[in-house]
Amino acid sequence: MPPREARSGPSRRALLGGVAAFAWAPRPAFSQSNPSAAQAETTWTTAPGKARLKPEPAQETPIWCFDGKSVPPVLRIKHGEAVRLKLENKTEKPLSLHWHGVRNQNAMDGVGGVTQPPIAPGATFTYAFTPPDAGTSVIRPLVVGGSSEPSGRGLSGMLVVEEKTPPPVDRDLSFLLQDVRLDDDGQPLPFGQVAFAAASGRLGNLVTLNGKPIPDAVEVPPGSRLRLRIANACNARTTRIRFDGAKAYVVAVDGQPTDTFEPLRATLPFAPGTRYDLLVDMPAEAGGTVTINALIGSGLALATITTRGTPLTQKRPEIKGIGNNTLLPAEVRLQNAFRRDLILTGGAKVDKDKPGVEPAYTGDPTRIWQVNGVSGAAGAAPAFSVKRSQVVVLTVRNDTSFLQTLHVHGHAFRLLHPLDDGWEPYWLDTFQLLDGKLARIAFLADNPGRWLISSTVLERFDTGLWTSFEVS
Repeated sequence: MPPREARSGPSRRALLGGVAAFAWAPRPAFSQSNPSAAQAETTWTTAPGKARLKPEPAQETPIWCFDGKSVPPVLRIKHGEAVRLKLENKTEKPLSLHWHGVRNQNAMDGVGGVTQPPIAPGATFTYAFTPPDAGTSVIRPLVVGGSSEPSGRGLSGMLVVEEKTPPPVDRDLSFLLQDVRLDDDGQPLPFGQVAFAAASGRLGNLVTLNGKPIPDAVEVPPGSRLRLRIANACNARTTRIRFDGAKAYVVAVDGQPTDTFEPLRATLPFAPGTRYDLLVDMPAEAGGTVTINALIGSGLALATITTRGTPLTQKRPEIKGIGNNTLLPAEVRLQNAFRRDLILTGGAKVDKDKPGVEPAYTGDPTRIWQVNGVSGAAGAAPAFSVKRSQVVVLTVRNDTSFLQTLHVHGHAFRLLHPLDDGWEPYWLDTFQLLDGKLARIAFLADNPGRWLISSTVLERFDTGLWTSFEVS
């Protein structure tokens, strides 16, 4: 989550209007019209393919991809337009696609085994919905007990819903971070290892951006204003990203507009499922370079954006935000909220006095993690149920030995301050929680259906680190 010190502009109190401003003014619930039969249908076929991820003499890497293309797809629509996507599964495993960040219709959320039957090999399923919000989302495989392998073999993409009046930019660039775990010959190492699931997840040993080995290289005219959409679709890798060569201003977090801010020390935390939209003004002279770095080891350059050609000379207005999402409540009534505690347990136990020692796990390999003592399962009852338009406050405590990243499906939430004295000035659907710590989040349960609260580390999700709630 962006550090509190990183934001610019009004103070926290000015943004909130003080403690007395906690009253929530009801707004009409957002609607999600079903796309009509006349809506043009897109078909994506998932099937085995190959990608050159390591130089020769290593072999090409077998991957799973959409329509035979090793580059993850970016589906772009305008706000108000519908998604109508027919998915044909020609892999050997059941699939479903979760639209991570879309406050979707429940039946279209894409959790195989919960919101839909998994799409069997050889079968098809059509996702048909109209996203209520503009923004940047990740498309990830999400099947109860079977998500890690499809993602680890490369299946991911992005959904970009453009504002009806987007900020004026010269280029709108999308960057999707992934990693793969390969042997020296470029072949995937085995999936389903308990040691990974019980610890940090399946961390890749080769990082890719937009399906290709890093760094990606982009050329733009000098003086360009760019919109960068950056998303983390790794199975497990949590890092920080840093911007060198120009100031980057965050205008959206997890797809939702925010008060524009410059990241503290030009870095942002970047966990699986996290997305940022940023505006960057490139240097005015040719040969200028902006680098997006991942703070992995001594640092990895993910992308270099270099100015080439004839400079753009038009005068630029000051970088500003991209507006507010009026479908989200301006304020949240915490006094009458439904409150529930969620306690995360399980996984291997790490001995802090023995760094580098592989943690051991000897329990049930399919139920490594628990929420409130229960491992997530397709037939399990929801952890709680609330009526539509109820404000929910969750206190989440991490009693595991690892940093955890959780995603709330179908909703956007506020990260609360410790004493109910306010919240951070951005909406989230994904957040990080250090081991031994707790956090509290608040959201308006305005989207009916059964929704997950799930780990974005897919090996943990597959082995029980999720629960659900029901909105009726």
